[in-house]
Amino acid sequence: MTADHNEESRLSATELQDPPSGASDMAHIVLTFDNNKLASALYGQFDENLARLEQKLGVDIRSRGNQITIKGSSSSAEQARRALDNLYGILQKGGDISQSDVDGAVRMAVAADDQMTLPTLERKGKMAAAQIATRKRTIYARSLNQDAYMRALDRSELVFGIGPAGTGKTYLAVAHAAMLLERGMVERIVLSRPAVEAGERLGFLPGDMKEKVDPYLRPLYDALYDMMPADKVERAIAAEVIEIAPLAFMRGRTLAHCAVILDEAQNTTPMQMKMFLTRLGEGSRMIVTGDPTQIDLPSNTKSGLVEALRILDGITGSVTVRFSDTDVVRHPLVAEIVRAYDRDAKMARGFDASQN
Repeated sequence: MTADHNEESRLSATELQDPPSGASDMAHIVLTFDNNKLASALYGQFDENLARLEQKLGVDIRSRGNQITIKGSSSSAEQARRALDNLYGILQKGGDISQSDVDGAVRMAVAADDQMTLPTLERKGKMAAAQIATRKRTIYARSLNQDAYMRALDRSELVFGIGPAGTGKTYLAVAHAAMLLERGMVERIVLSRPAVEAGERLGFLPGDMKEKVDPYLRPLYDALYDMMPADKVERAIAAEVIEIAPLAFMRGRTLAHCAVILDEAQNTTPMQMKMFLTRLGEGSRMIVTGDPTQIDLPSNTKSGLVEALRILDGITGSVTVRFSDTDVVRHPLVAEIVRAYDRDAKMARGFDASQN
């Protein structure tokens, strides 16, 4: 069976051969790529990318020149084909692929069998991962929830990205803001965080105001430099086209024609969160990210993020995307750390309940 070709002709041939008798659920798929150099990059050094696909999907993959043979269960072999097609497409567009990209392609290939969180125009099984293209790099969704988040950023004026560390909430938000600025869809980027993580008042820290707040805002700087050339970032900050400021600086302002991001929003008070959300002006997009399990506020203070999610649930124009440990795209150990802490928290809640 010859594969459907997309307009870029990623694969010159795809074949599904009849399985041997007694192995009705087994598939044998042959892929032939039209560019030997890209095929080599796809396989990875010593075929490490193919080995990773084998490990993740439980299939057998053999390469010979620009041809790959996939053997395994029908569903797993088809998922491997989707992942390879996705990765080859990234290479065709001039991108590079890493092991994290391979893991992301696997997640998306498996997720293609399920219904997307948000509707797409793609046929089931032929779904293209959402992407954000900036001048410096193009980012592709590496999980189902990342895909839903990136599509929500395109469609909605207010988006909440909620979940654990390492899921790409802030990184993708900054990437989307940079893309909007480059395309002239907004005039400015405003990035903010509540400055409470260190448990110190800013007035007691050394230096001028910029030196006081920079450590709190460093993750936002890092993401910006990943999306835009360093000299352009510096010029934009100097010209106040990009503004990075603590949350307290937002009071009394109306933010029009901006991409506005509030990071670490779990550390806002209800009053601060209401103040921030009501800054939204004409032609602006607002993105709020946070992890309700990592609240650093005093124990008797409610989180503005938690309250906002409850109050704004279901309002038109607002979308909430919830990430989980399965969406962690940092080192695999990070996902295990998140799960371990979640298990411990659940055990602690169970112990507390048993004492009441």
